[in-house]
Amino acid sequence: MTTLAPPPTSSPSSGHRAAPPADGGFVARGRRLFTGPAEDPRWTRPALWAILLAATALYAWNITSLSGNSFYNAAVYSGTRSWKAFFFGALDSGSFITVDKPPFALWVMGLSARAFGFGTWQPALPMVAVGTGSVALLHRMVKRDFGPVAATVAALVLALTPITVAINRDTNPDPILVFLMLLGAAALMKAVRTGRLTPLVWSAVAIGLAFNTKMMQAYVVLPAFFLVHLWAAQGSLGRRIRHLAVATVALVVSSAWWMVVVDLIPASSRPYIGGSTDNTVWDLVIGYNGFGRIFGAGSSVGSAGNGASFGGSAGVYRLFNEIMGGQISWLIPFAAIALIAGLILRGRAPRTDAKRAALMLWGGWFVLHYLTFALAEGTFHPYYVTAMAPGIAALAGAGGVTLYRAFREGSAVMWGWVLPTAVAVSAAWAVVLLQRASGSGTLYTVAEIVVGVAGTVAVLGLLAGRFMRRGRLIGFAALAAVVALLAGPAAYSVSAATSATNGTNPTAGPSTGGGMGGGPGGASGSSRTSGTGGRSMGEPPSVGGSAPSGSGTRPSGSGTDSSETGSSETDGGQTGSEQTGGGRMGGGGTQVSSEMITYLKKHQDGATWLLAVATDQTASSVILESGQPVISMGGWSGSDNAMTLAKLKSLVKSGKLHYIIVSSDGGQGTNSEIATWVKAHGTAVKSSAYSSGSSSATSTSTSGLYRLDASDLG
Repeated sequence: MTTLAPPPTSSPSSGHRAAPPADGGFVARGRRLFTGPAEDPRWTRPALWAILLAATALYAWNITSLSGNSFYNAAVYSGTRSWKAFFFGALDSGSFITVDKPPFALWVMGLSARAFGFGTWQPALPMVAVGTGSVALLHRMVKRDFGPVAATVAALVLALTPITVAINRDTNPDPILVFLMLLGAAALMKAVRTGRLTPLVWSAVAIGLAFNTKMMQAYVVLPAFFLVHLWAAQGSLGRRIRHLAVATVALVVSSAWWMVVVDLIPASSRPYIGGSTDNTVWDLVIGYNGFGRIFGAGSSVGSAGNGASFGGSAGVYRLFNEIMGGQISWLIPFAAIALIAGLILRGRAPRTDAKRAALMLWGGWFVLHYLTFALAEGTFHPYYVTAMAPGIAALAGAGGVTLYRAFREGSAVMWGWVLPTAVAVSAAWAVVLLQRASGSGTLYTVAEIVVGVAGTVAVLGLLAGRFMRRGRLIGFAALAAVVALLAGPAAYSVSAATSATNGTNPTAGPSTGGGMGGGPGGASGSSRTSGTGGRSMGEPPSVGGSAPSGSGTRPSGSGTDSSETGSSETDGGQTGSEQTGGGRMGGGGTQVSSEMITYLKKHQDGATWLLAVATDQTASSVILESGQPVISMGGWSGSDNAMTLAKLKSLVKSGKLHYIIVSSDGGQGTNSEIATWVKAHGTAVKSSAYSSGSSSATSTSTSGLYRLDASDLG
């Protein structure tokens, strides 16, 4: 087994600064903030600041025009209008139904919107902040165990991961999820190094908050967390087990408190839990956001996922396919080789070896996420894989430096080939990915040339340098390797930062695959089209005039017509109940124009809700357009049982709702019963009542819009 020599002691000639006087003054502390500790090389802190500035620029570029996800934007806006809606994570300020996720991310975005007013950049600002914060936190963690070079590479890889750039420019909850998971990992490693209980409890609390951001996805890293602490933490085995038991209690409490509170509140006093089959958060946890994501429509537990994959078919190769490859797979080959080699090199280290513990953590993070995302048969979006980016980035930095040292210092012949092989395989894969983008623009052509040239220089330089024993040549070749492996991701990241993205399914780079989802700059040619004029679903409506009362500037959809409102009730990339959901609850294919919204507001007559529609997509767009509460009767896919005939009659009788849109076919089951009753007792509103007939949204004399009053109950 090869034993690597420890790194040389710092000296002035090695680029380290002499320790300054320990005056502890304000000026000295401020200087250290920008220059870093005295024991670090001079370039370390400036390099970090440069990476953080670059990351912030990528994530926040043209932030005032970011459309975000209209589904979550509507919930954030509703939370600024009602503290009840804020607490429950309701889609509408009347608190009829919640979004299909727990509310922690909505709370963060909502507080930003309450502080600065609601608009385009206010909900996005926290995502930019936590995205940049994740880069800084990963740098700190990797630097502690593997040094500044590894930390700098890891931070750069994370900052330039294409799907991470795309999702950090959106209002989906994933950036907050990643940041909380990294906080949990940082606290875990502190507990491992010190053997103390308190950091482990804080680690559990961070994962609990992550659970309240995206439920079961936060638990993907837990097996790695438990294994690392059980194996590598200071203290006896009994002490480690006791600490894990206490941390597990903290995890359960921090994860379950919101769920328990909500489920204990009578259903009549709270919103319907969107995405559930029985109006409980527990069903949402184990079903739609749990086993349903893994097993898809075949899940027998809770509300199964629909199996709609926007990232290609499930399978081990999924993350390398034409849709997903350019989003996340660039450094997967390098990370896998580095992980295996790193664990071999640390094989004889003591049980508590910090480097091996870190490799176990990041390796577990990477492998667990890879298997989960590759094999999941439920609803799958490309942006989910941003959660595995820290694992890949950490292994690229820590594993890369470990391989480099083994390459230069290892006596075994095999270590002379591992690093060049890892670089060659990853550079070749980058060329394949860029070939898929061939013809998409000069940016990708240049990146392909850079990868080919730098990759060749790196591999040949490494081999020649080792054979000729030229240290400078090896160092130059290592820098060329970094350029080769990051040129492709950088091109995709620049594209993500400078192109319009689909707020519902954000992706980076050119369209290279034919799967579901995508949108502008996305990985698919099949974008969600709106039933109100063809706007991509998830894109906030174009709005003229002032914002809803009490808010800041409203979002404006780029390149859309101001008469277009609402979102798609059908999705060209969806299957099963998602595709037919709009028709089942009513409103499938019905077009909601700005003229209709103006009419509804004029005749709202004191009702709590402006309108009742089929799905969250339509409701969210109308909420953002009108600034008024709108009922989503069927949740995201139209299949939720949020609205019953008895509930509808009660709302009408109390004057809380007057208008409802039903589809022409009526749908099935209870929903059909509602549609039939509305048509029998309501008054159909002719499109001529609110339109001059010149709009393409009023091509028929009947619009599916009905007026209901207490007198209609008979």
